[in-house]
Amino acid sequence: MPAPRTKASCAAAVVLALSATLTGCGGGASASGEGKVTLRFTWWGNADRAARTNKAVEAFERAHPGIDVQTSYSTYESYKQKLATQAAGGDVPDLIQLDYRQISQYAGSDVMLDLEKQRKRLPTGKMDPALLKTGQVGGVQYALPMGVGTQALAYDKVAWREAGLKTPRAGWTWDDWAKSLRQLKRERGSYAMTDPGSMEDWFEIWLRGRGKQLYGKDGQTAFAAKDLAGFWAFTSKLRKEGLVSPASDTTQMAGSVEDSPMGREKAVAEFNWDAPSAGYEAMYKDRLALAPMPSGEDGTPGQYFKPSMLLGIAAGSSHPKQAAEFIDFLLNSDEAADILGVDRGTPVNSRQRQRVLPKVTGFQKQVAGLQTSLRGKLEDPPAAPPRGDNGLQSTFQRDYDHVSFDKATPLQVAEDFLTEARTELRP
Repeated sequence: MPAPRTKASCAAAVVLALSATLTGCGGGASASGEGKVTLRFTWWGNADRAARTNKAVEAFERAHPGIDVQTSYSTYESYKQKLATQAAGGDVPDLIQLDYRQISQYAGSDVMLDLEKQRKRLPTGKMDPALLKTGQVGGVQYALPMGVGTQALAYDKVAWREAGLKTPRAGWTWDDWAKSLRQLKRERGSYAMTDPGSMEDWFEIWLRGRGKQLYGKDGQTAFAAKDLAGFWAFTSKLRKEGLVSPASDTTQMAGSVEDSPMGREKAVAEFNWDAPSAGYEAMYKDRLALAPMPSGEDGTPGQYFKPSMLLGIAAGSSHPKQAAEFIDFLLNSDEAADILGVDRGTPVNSRQRQRVLPKVTGFQKQVAGLQTSLRGKLEDPPAAPPRGDNGLQSTFQRDYDHVSFDKATPLQVAEDFLTEARTELRP
């Protein structure tokens, strides 16, 4: 799952232009002089994920001496931009890691392989059918989930306790959350949390808690301008009360945990994804805790289990068989599951999940505990967002800047966003 995304840069416009002209990609794999097959595998993440991933790759190479896997990683924003450039240039790596908001963009552009062609090498019987559907576009399976994740509140439990607050539990509401921020400010004398208004992800949870959806079956937005304006009016009130980060701090974020207000220890809480919240551990150590996201006023949860990320094969890969064998190893083998733990979310393979969760330690144990506490309480994940949503995330951030800097009212900006969304999502 991606780290918190923030203010769009000029590069985002270039990425959108490139994404619109995606073409079929050339093979990313090669055969070395020693007769070995070489696969390229890139992903987003942090140093801990890199260490675990490379260890898993080494285990795969020992079991498959005829295959070399070249790896590299970067932050989510950098990865997203690079992948768009590679796709436009026909140079996509053999193994493509995607957020589920990207799947429609690439599956619909002849960039990704229909995995039915490698079904014998990719058993999915131990995977949740609803989760598998998030890797489908038009009924075709283009990618498999690498793990199971969910949205969460990452927070400093010591600061929470010192403010006289109880541990947040499933069913707490957005109003309960706002009351907690007020109590934290009284104790701290400064804002408590990063402003969530710029993230489409958190707006979606707000919507779902009110019985609404971000997108309809027709691939168009399924909410009204007043819904978005209501969310932005709510977050703006909190910002003006000094409970969440001011616009000047929020817009400094560039997509990593380290440059967020909580990562810079200017705040004591932040919405994030469960497993990537491990990035705060370096600063907060055993003070770091996870809690469920706020619910609608009647207790309806807006959050859901989703693929922490998806993994597919380039349509132009010269070695799809070996790429499929690598995916099977990462998702289904005991060895890879023991190495990766819940770094990419809890294992998507139910057998591996039962094996791994009782053994995890440290922060990974909190991720496992949060997911276990929510099983059976959340709705199925929505279908993968339509092509165009990936770009609209940047539009959402940019538009919220107009709200947070008081350049326009929430309703005016919400109406502008929906106008642009209709154009962006046009078939």
